[in-house]
Amino acid sequence: MDKLETAFAQSGLPGAVALVADRDGVRFVKAYGHADATTERAMDVDTVFQIASMTKAIVSAGAMQLVEAGRVDLDAPVDDLLPQLANPQVLTGFSDSGAPQLRPASRPITLRHLLTHTAGLGYFFIRPEVLRYFAATGMPAPGSLASIQMPLLFDPGENWEYSVATDWVGLAIEAVTGQRLGAYLQASLFDPLHMSATAFRDALPDDAARVHARTPDGGFAIQPMFLGGGEFDMGGGGLTSTAQDYARFTRMILRGGELDGQRVLSEASVAEMARNQVAPLRAGYMGSAMPDLAQPYDTFPDQHTGWGLGFLINPDKGPNGRAPGSLAWAGIFNSYYWIDPASGLTGVMMSQLAPFGDAGALGFFGALERAAYQIDA
Repeated sequence: MDKLETAFAQSGLPGAVALVADRDGVRFVKAYGHADATTERAMDVDTVFQIASMTKAIVSAGAMQLVEAGRVDLDAPVDDLLPQLANPQVLTGFSDSGAPQLRPASRPITLRHLLTHTAGLGYFFIRPEVLRYFAATGMPAPGSLASIQMPLLFDPGENWEYSVATDWVGLAIEAVTGQRLGAYLQASLFDPLHMSATAFRDALPDDAARVHARTPDGGFAIQPMFLGGGEFDMGGGGLTSTAQDYARFTRMILRGGELDGQRVLSEASVAEMARNQVAPLRAGYMGSAMPDLAQPYDTFPDQHTGWGLGFLINPDKGPNGRAPGSLAWAGIFNSYYWIDPASGLTGVMMSQLAPFGDAGALGFFGALERAAYQIDA
């Protein structure tokens, strides 16, 4: 892992935590750089990060617990659980005056559609049509329920589009259980998996890593971005966690739903989460309507990547070592992970830098993966 020191220096990141684990435990974990580069506060292996969309896999696992228990059906319309998604409308364009033009969707939305990002929903920072819709109807406040209420971009099941769908999964969990999402996840996942640092928080802890942006002079400025503290527990991106906590979740997936004698999912449920659900569609590409927040991104542009119930799936071997059928995704502040069931390895790299898709962050994550597989590069 000595090469990681060089890779971190070359990345230009303000700070990061890198971790590699297998089914039996953590093989390697190390903190690099600063949690706050402007004050030179050092990064620590237990530093708290905003994990953003790495939240999605956890919430998807929570939903699968309810599917497994027979409390919700993957393929039933979500109308009763989420009346806001009943009778969905598809955005077909805008009138000359700028008013959105809509038509009824051809079918209802199901939980499977939401978990696979095939419901037709979008993100305003990815799709300009969504941004234009909100500009026409009133830009909602960040963290509000209104911010995830929008017409569909296509009929459910007809395409793959990264979206606010997992926020709705979290609200479906609340509707089924009668609990706040954070309380449900605490009891069903965080406590049994001993993920003591993972939570929805109303404010970022003082010792948490800060979100940075690069400055023209080669330094960093702190960005006052916090994804928590809104009207609801944001299942699509509101959790804070540590690399070591998140690795307990990824190791649970690697072990087929069990960790340290605590089973939170059946092997069948984990297998279903890891199965490509969207073929023949290709998943994984994200455009950008706001490049200062997130640049266009595609993990494996040369592969026909799929999507399970919460994860990107690579059908071919990755360039840095991961086997076909591995699971992965990321968080918007340049945090990334992979889970490789075939090789029995998982890796987590957390940093806090905007915009997403930073070349230096991706380079360091690639170096971590190569080190895990002992690939010289």
